[in-house]
Amino acid sequence: MSDNIAIAPADIALVLDGVHSSAARLGTTLDALTDLQAREPSALHGWSRGHVVTHLARSADVYRWLLTLARTGTEPGPRADAATLDRALHEGAGRSSTELVADLRTSLDRLLDEAASMPAERWTTLVTALAGWRHPAWFTLHRCRRELETHHADLNLGYTTANWPADYVTWALDDTLTALAAHHFPVARIDAEDLDRSWTLSATGPTVTGPGHTLLAWLAGRGRDPLLRSDLPLPTPTRWPLPPVPGWN
Repeated sequence: MSDNIAIAPADIALVLDGVHSSAARLGTTLDALTDLQAREPSALHGWSRGHVVTHLARSADVYRWLLTLARTGTEPGPRADAATLDRALHEGAGRSSTELVADLRTSLDRLLDEAASMPAERWTTLVTALAGWRHPAWFTLHRCRRELETHHADLNLGYTTANWPADYVTWALDDTLTALAAHHFPVARIDAEDLDRSWTLSATGPTVTGPGHTLLAWLAGRGRDPLLRSDLPLPTPTRWPLPPVPGWN
């Protein structure tokens, strides 16, 4: 396992700025959300848009809980387990669009306020994801941005994977493909032609080429875009996202 926990303050500021920007774009999309749209299906099977918005709000609460723990060294109240979060998701999904959006804005504002109050030396504090893997507090910002960008597209309200910022796509591909290589995912090479980036995963398997956002969408289980090209049949993407590799002790 890696002990590379440190990160430059400038890099933290860049990621935090990315979270702010992702949250702002999502807010712009949700400004026009109606009650009818909130109840309509999202791109996620079995989830309405209300489910997606509620999930994002509760995820922001989880990330804020982790940052508060990292900042203070003390758990800020009981931690919501998977069953509690699932119950909150289904109980909250049917609310009006006004309630849904206000809830999400409040949760994101509180998360961003917590991040702004984090002392520089506390960003390297290790926290534990609900799934059991550990990471430095600063990685919470990456997790939050990934959540916002992915589910913004899942809302199916005009924001697509083509709208994902290039710096986010590059980071997410780096993170995803490092993890997939460690799990021996049967793909030889990934070429993101618009990013001028390539990744080698294994000695055998297809070479997959396309715009970075289409590659990431496919790996994230969001389907195969016609712009994606492969010289061999594509394997089924593994469950996403995977814990970061090599990870932190």
